[in-house]
Amino acid sequence: MKKNIFNIIIIISFLVLFFEILFNKTLVFDTISYSLNIWVNTLIPSMFPFFVISNILISYNITNYIPKIIKQIFCKIFNVREEIISIFFLSLFSGFPSNAINTKNLYNKKQINTKEATHALTFTHFANPLFVLSTVAVLFLNNEKYGYLILFSHYLGNIMVGILFRKYNPTNNINYKPNINKSQSFSNTLIKAIKSSIDTLLLILGTLTCFLIIAALIINKLNINPYLSSIIKGILEMTMGLKSISILIIPNIYKVVISTMFISFGGLAVHLQVLSQFVETDISFKPFFTARLIHSIISGFICYILFVIFS
Repeated sequence: MKKNIFNIIIIISFLVLFFEILFNKTLVFDTISYSLNIWVNTLIPSMFPFFVISNILISYNITNYIPKIIKQIFCKIFNVREEIISIFFLSLFSGFPSNAINTKNLYNKKQINTKEATHALTFTHFANPLFVLSTVAVLFLNNEKYGYLILFSHYLGNIMVGILFRKYNPTNNINYKPNINKSQSFSNTLIKAIKSSIDTLLLILGTLTCFLIIAALIINKLNINPYLSSIIKGILEMTMGLKSISILIIPNIYKVVISTMFISFGGLAVHLQVLSQFVETDISFKPFFTARLIHSIISGFICYILFVIFS
């Protein structure tokens, strides 16, 4: 009965969306053009190289080459095994949704189990540093220093989330099938990495466009003020929300803090990208979503304190 009601709601919602698109063709066309512009000029340059590098490093088991003392420290902090630490470090540089992709790769290789994969997603949600320092700080906020403030608050907030969730999945009593290394040619590894990165970028384009259209239609239909409009945009699609916040006539401290919160939450478009990696698994999405809410609050608070101190 519940499933039938849910199906009916979905059908009605998409029928309404279909007619809204028909009656707002110009708005939808402009929105799609805008999403393609963001994808080509902002997301591809900042993400593609890092996605390829991450795929290659995962294929060559980067975990084996991280100094043992560093692995032991972070394993103790987050209460995880060494395999998870590779996802953590790669996510620091490549950004989401690579954390979900790398988690899925290790999960498919039987190097981590369901509980570990669910746990890993809670504290490996890092924004791409190049995106934050260039697009957000320079292009949107016109101040390079704000990028470092946002990035530090975002990173520290995620580490604190990892500490808060360290008891979510105790490392004892975990059974896993160790990965057996096989010889592989670098050319094949590179080709696979490029293909995987392109698939990820296409997924990002698809979710970005869908949520931009939904946000544009909602805002156009309700005719709401720019402030609430920016919040809705940031919740649905992070990049659009960041751009919208940057042009509001509000003090810079609020622009920087809200931008940090948007990035730490990720937006529902990013959440869908993460969820898409695990649709046929038993990995739970709820801990990830809860962690993002907590991450958003913590990083926003850290950013506010640091802005007051250093401004």
